[in-house]
Amino acid sequence: MKIIETTFKEKIEALRGNEYFDDLPESMLKEIAANTQLREYQRGDVLFWEGDPCDGLFIVEQGSAKIFRLSPQGRQYIVRILQEKDTFAEVPAFDKGTNPVNVEALENCRMWVIDSDKLHELVMEHPIFAQKVLVNFGRMLRGMVQKVSEMAFYQVTHRLARLIAEMPEEKSGPHWTQEQIAARLGTVREVVARSMKELERSGAIKVEDRRIQIADREIFNQWAQPN
Repeated sequence: MKIIETTFKEKIEALRGNEYFDDLPESMLKEIAANTQLREYQRGDVLFWEGDPCDGLFIVEQGSAKIFRLSPQGRQYIVRILQEKDTFAEVPAFDKGTNPVNVEALENCRMWVIDSDKLHELVMEHPIFAQKVLVNFGRMLRGMVQKVSEMAFYQVTHRLARLIAEMPEEKSGPHWTQEQIAARLGTVREVVARSMKELERSGAIKVEDRRIQIADREIFNQWAQPN
């Protein structure tokens, strides 16, 4: 990891493009920018491990990374794939606890990091900022409930279809390996391979050069939105 030199203007622009800071007054943005740095990581670098102290709130400026957990047996479960403009590490940044997950760079990437102490100060002093934090935490909780419900009620093939539906078309191929998809769905690669074949046999998708394409939207939607 190395720190990249940036201008004050670049920091302000990055903050304005994030949902936590997009409509805050200029004076607050300047305060936050003074406590923001840009870090560069290489592919395979671990940004932090579960249990590590939290440096702050992260915003993906460039590249991608994965948030994952490890079972006691070493099995990996991918919680989320991070893309440009995504925000992460909100929970430890705001509750002053340690990091509950691991994050690894999937490619060379750059991350904005906003100091946790400054965030705590903003919550205490500015109700408008505290309200934005609550709204975003509510959205995150709803998303987590949805994921838990899918794992409880839907078979892997249905969950795979729903995951494919979320993938940007230009990144639905080599960017996701079957191992990564399996970890994301909480299963194993062999099950993902069988589910992929099932979607192909039904005519819902086709796979060419490891790129997944929706072949028949109506059939695909039946898998992605089961009754």
